[in-house]
Amino acid sequence: MGRAIHIFRTPDRFVAGTVGEPGDRAFYLQAVQEPRVISVLLEKQQVKVLADRMGLLLDEVQRRFGTAVPPQAADVADTAPLVTPIDAEFRVGTMGLGWDADAGAVVVELLAITETEVDESVVLDDTEEGPDAVRVFLTPIQAREFALRSARVIAAGRPPCPLCGEPLSTAGHMCVRTNGYKRGDIFGATTAGTDDDEPED
Repeated sequence: MGRAIHIFRTPDRFVAGTVGEPGDRAFYLQAVQEPRVISVLLEKQQVKVLADRMGLLLDEVQRRFGTAVPPQAADVADTAPLVTPIDAEFRVGTMGLGWDADAGAVVVELLAITETEVDESVVLDDTEEGPDAVRVFLTPIQAREFALRSARVIAAGRPPCPLCGEPLSTAGHMCVRTNGYKRGDIFGATTAGTDDDEPED
């Protein structure tokens, strides 16, 4: 059976979103082009990498080709949640990113995770051999919007510890920088009546 490639040439939206509470969130990318809706599951770090590289790609396209690229915005225009019900087509393994000069569009390709290594020639290719994929064409404005919203989605999780950078928890934080002691209100827990203020070894 041949691979399935879901192509969105003029999507109504392409967004990152989550399901669940901070600390236990599942991350999704969702492409919508009525009446089609395709969702894929991926890791938080994959969302961050894609958003960061998309911003860099837009800057490079503007520098090399003089293409009109919108500046980074401060506000997210599309703050709506993911379309439900969310039924993930697959979990993302490999991601591809490119620029289609003829279409004037950023091309994102998301490939299903596989047990074998994916040949790079499969990315952004219509070959019948390879993992299932979602391919989305984004205008520069849509690409900027995707990057900004993705950054907001990632930041909406647990705040980082100011000492070690690991996510804080509402139940407190065992920080490696303080030998595992819970230190003060910055970690989400009180230390009144404890010996936590004794000098470290």
